[in-house]
Amino acid sequence: MPCCSSDACASSAGTSRRFRRVLWIALAINAGMFIAEIVAGMLAGSAALQADALDFFADAANYAISLAVLGMTLRWRAGAAWLKGASMVVFGLWVMGTAVWHTVNGSVPHAPTMGAVGALALVMNLICLVLLTAFRDGDANMRSVWICSRNDVIANVAVLLAALGVFGTGTGWPDFTVAALMAGLALHGAAQILRDATEEWRGVRVMPPTIRRQPNKE
Repeated sequence: MPCCSSDACASSAGTSRRFRRVLWIALAINAGMFIAEIVAGMLAGSAALQADALDFFADAANYAISLAVLGMTLRWRAGAAWLKGASMVVFGLWVMGTAVWHTVNGSVPHAPTMGAVGALALVMNLICLVLLTAFRDGDANMRSVWICSRNDVIANVAVLLAALGVFGTGTGWPDFTVAALMAGLALHGAAQILRDATEEWRGVRVMPPTIRRQPNKE
């Protein structure tokens, strides 16, 4: 019966332990930022901040799912990644609808609040990205977590640019535009995650040597 070689098993176990610790840290950061940003987004009337807050919520849920399937078979982890990709599709469509609603109603968000909260969110997401970068070449589940974190950093920079745009123009168009772009980024990331997860589920994608199970050598 095929099993890991001793070196491969030790490497895989060590990676899982480190990944678990990093996920718990990322989960705490994202849950806290969701609460802070959803309140700030509603008070400031910013579609971009509300979109970013929901992204934090989605990431917190994704990290919880990833923790739940650590140690399970590759198929289970691929299934978890597929679920995360599907949730990102829902998130992207919701944000797109929110941007349209604010555009129709002509809302003008509070730029200083957008800038302050956006800067804090950027710092928190950079911490998560640095911690997760070591796992970006792992299985679909690990890679999906890194993709989400990478997208978050890009989105936070966009929120800061939107705050500058709102402050400079006195209109809500920069906010709505960034919210729509964030939706597009979420949909693009979801497509990557769903592709990788589907390939792993079907057994098509080849894993790196440190992740792949190897036959025992006599």
